[in-house]
Amino acid sequence: MKYGSLPEELKPKILFLFKLFLDPYILSGFFAALLASVLWMAAMTKLELSKAYPVMSLAPALVFFLSILFLNESYSHGKLVGLLLIGLGVIVTFKF
Repeated sequence: MKYGSLPEELKPKILFLFKLFLDPYILSGFFAALLASVLWMAAMTKLELSKAYPVMSLAPALVFFLSILFLNESYSHGKLVGLLLIGLGVIVTFKF
């Protein structure tokens, strides 16, 4: 919403996308995706697949807490209960 909609013509469209690519928030998203990929590859070398996938379910919890911390997003008791259930599911997976 900050940059508006994508222009119709080719040259303004390319400039628009280039400007988006240089936005710090967009760059941080690319960096986060790269870091997640590297960590996933590292996890796959150390964990069995049946253990690695439940760990990936912790990503929404990380996003939840970071969005509260950095983006001042609101939270509710329902979201906290949902995250608690995700955490319990991961614990159960590793224990049994």
